[in-house]
Amino acid sequence: MKTYISFVTVIAVLFFTACNQGKEEHNEDSKGIHTQAEGESHNHSEDDGHDHAKGESNHTDEISFTKAQADAVGLIVETVSPGAFQQVIKTSGQIQASQGDEATIVSTSNGIVSFSNRSITEGTAVRSGETIVTVSAKNLLEGDPATKVKIVYETAQKEFSRAEKLIKDNIISAKEYEQIRLRYETAKTAYEAQAANITSSGVRITSPISGFIKNRLVSQGDYVSVGQPIATVSQNKRLQLRAEVSENYYKSLKNIGGANFQTSYDNEVYKLSDLNGRLLSFGKASGGQSFYIPVTFEFDNIGDIIPGSFVSVYLLSNPLENVISVPVSALTEEQGLNFVYLQLDEEGYKKQEVTLGQSNGDRVQVLSGLKAGDKVVTKGVYQVKLAAVSSIMPEGHSHSH
Repeated sequence: MKTYISFVTVIAVLFFTACNQGKEEHNEDSKGIHTQAEGESHNHSEDDGHDHAKGESNHTDEISFTKAQADAVGLIVETVSPGAFQQVIKTSGQIQASQGDEATIVSTSNGIVSFSNRSITEGTAVRSGETIVTVSAKNLLEGDPATKVKIVYETAQKEFSRAEKLIKDNIISAKEYEQIRLRYETAKTAYEAQAANITSSGVRITSPISGFIKNRLVSQGDYVSVGQPIATVSQNKRLQLRAEVSENYYKSLKNIGGANFQTSYDNEVYKLSDLNGRLLSFGKASGGQSFYIPVTFEFDNIGDIIPGSFVSVYLLSNPLENVISVPVSALTEEQGLNFVYLQLDEEGYKKQEVTLGQSNGDRVQVLSGLKAGDKVVTKGVYQVKLAAVSSIMPEGHSHSH
């Protein structure tokens, strides 16, 4: 019995010791977990502090461009404001001379061409009645036509004078008299057509209108025949813009009211509204060998616009309301993306990506990236772009958004 009590006592002591040891291990584990949690909390706080500092450094993407620099480059800023924007059909076209504003100078005699002024070429100004070339056949085997016409006329004139006397005395018949008179009238008409222009050096060919030489079709020393074109003279007062429009836009043509166009030689955008322009007509069907419909405008040639040149055309249709748009000069492009530069304050700027819509050659519709009140740089964009590469906004710089 005593042995049994001792055995039970030993078992109880071992159980109690094991329980205490487990509790101490649990406390040690809890303390370790708590300590680890505190460490993580501490580390998290340190990370928070690091991220905050990093967040502050993100403001350095602003561009520093001083007021003095802006004044030096003539920087201009436009405040974004929704407004009317005309729908646009972009296509190609050609500048043509208006009907009646051109004349072709043709030769009135056979012979060799001699320009009165060797410097006459495309673009040379000429006056109505001014001699352009002299045509002479004196050294040709067939002889000088002007001289021949004069001889024929003088001979016919003498024969007709003699016939008038003979008919009075009934020496010749009325039929013979009429034949002589007809030969005389024909010779007289041919002679008088050239008489005023016959000189010792040949037949003078003059310009019928004032303007400028559009095309010179012959060269010094060339042989020409009667009726052959020598040059084209254009007055260049009124010009026509002929645009070629795809059939896809046929239903929209009735809403076309104006156009802008851009030349390739000076990249300037001309507005027909500024050039006293008007719509003449648009085709009702496409050509037999083309899928394009012609649209023709007429306008004053106030600027230095070259007839015959090919241009980019922006046909203006129904206006859209409440559209955000910016001048073409405000845009830059990088790797297929479009950007503008916003003014944040007097000396702070920001590069802003935008999504573009239609363009009328002067302004471009902005679908996203801008809102009303934004200040967009429209002149001096390139200088601000260069400043973006070399300048970093100092820490602590503040601006009002």
